[in-house]
Amino acid sequence: MNWEQLLSTRRAREGAGRHAGSADLRSEFEKDYHRIIGSASFRRLQDKTQVFPLDQSDFIRTRLTHSLEVSSFAKSLGQNIGENILTYKRDPSFTVQMKEDICSILQCAGLIHDIGNPPFGHFGEIAIREWFERNLPRLTYRGRPVDEVLTEQMKQDFYHFEGNAQALRLVTKLHFLVDENGMNLTYALLSTIVKYPVSSLEIDEACGDIARKKMGYYLADAETFRRIAEATGTDGRRHPLTFILEAADDIAYKTADIEDAFVKGFISYHALIEELKKLKSIQNNDKVVFNPLGKLEELYRQGVEKQVDHPEEYAVKNWIVRVQGFLISCATFGFTSNYRAIMEGAYPYDLFHGTFAEELMELLGDMAMRRVFCTRKIYLMELVEAGILDYLMDSFARAVLSYDDDDSALDSIDRRLVYFISGNYKDAYHFQAKGKSDEERLYLRLLLVTDFICGMTDSYAKRLCQELKAML
Repeated sequence: MNWEQLLSTRRAREGAGRHAGSADLRSEFEKDYHRIIGSASFRRLQDKTQVFPLDQSDFIRTRLTHSLEVSSFAKSLGQNIGENILTYKRDPSFTVQMKEDICSILQCAGLIHDIGNPPFGHFGEIAIREWFERNLPRLTYRGRPVDEVLTEQMKQDFYHFEGNAQALRLVTKLHFLVDENGMNLTYALLSTIVKYPVSSLEIDEACGDIARKKMGYYLADAETFRRIAEATGTDGRRHPLTFILEAADDIAYKTADIEDAFVKGFISYHALIEELKKLKSIQNNDKVVFNPLGKLEELYRQGVEKQVDHPEEYAVKNWIVRVQGFLISCATFGFTSNYRAIMEGAYPYDLFHGTFAEELMELLGDMAMRRVFCTRKIYLMELVEAGILDYLMDSFARAVLSYDDDDSALDSIDRRLVYFISGNYKDAYHFQAKGKSDEERLYLRLLLVTDFICGMTDSYAKRLCQELKAML
């Protein structure tokens, strides 16, 4: 892969471009940024769960604040890595302008990396996935079970429902404003957000390649993915910037989960101390690179000396910032030390693999899982969320089975349910369904339901469920 092609400014719908005398001096990637910021889907992230659903606290992160943090970390990593490539002449074709473009692309990618996630965070993905596993064999279409009507890839798309694949679909098709091309973002940016460049039939969790762990695009969007891969020259491989985006996401959520959990009372200063005792000081040639436990204790002592009201809080929050700086350095090393393999599409790991940060990242993730996600309070909230999503999926999936196929089969309730689905999504469905077979149109109608539900905020999903239950 080469940077000139990887940083493709092409779009599905080509505009007039910059011309002599134009007052618009933005690069193509800066235009992407403004399209994202002005979109309704980006605004909806302010009412979508990061960890704690429907939380009323002003401090706790939402998908919006998380995405802003990922955007910031991604840009910082782009600056570090771009400067390293230039300074050490790792690639003679790499230019200062390419470094600037990389930073702009990563800044945009951070904003939209979670834009396709359904309400209620990653548990929402699991709930939708399991709904299809239970219900595709039960739903019937023209007297046949739906799972017998759909092709294998269509079924696997639903059984492996994935927010990352939904993000690509949303930004390329569902913003049906000017035309069918969605936000019409650059192919370089679109390629960067495809974390898993494989279809639902090509998932292979056992192979050890991080790029094949999940599905990256739906069958309905396979042609879009093909055009992106062709324009950027990735040819089924991960875009190099995807590794950087993923590292920024990992830094953001693994540190933020600990900070949010501390504020919510799931993890105390003393509990964090006990967890960090499991780690040794991170050393290189007998020189301490970073001592997580020692740094936290040092910051606590500083808080006491400064006579702050809450030295434990002072220590934890400042420790998070120090850890983030350390992780950025390690991710930079992870990319630059594996530069050749990444550019060849042969690197199978994340950027923390084999670095000084690997053990710390594993501890942070494990701590959040044990002390936050696997607790009674979170489990209770997730049961409520599952009930909301199950009810919405039950209602709308059954309502669309005959929509645009045999409308006479829709009863009065189904007609009213279909009415609630966004006009943009229905317009996108009709455009994609033209000339398709009955089976393909059924598949697209089921996607219409997931499109609609994934576009909901947490509050809207809860409110609509309550209103429909009252109505029905």
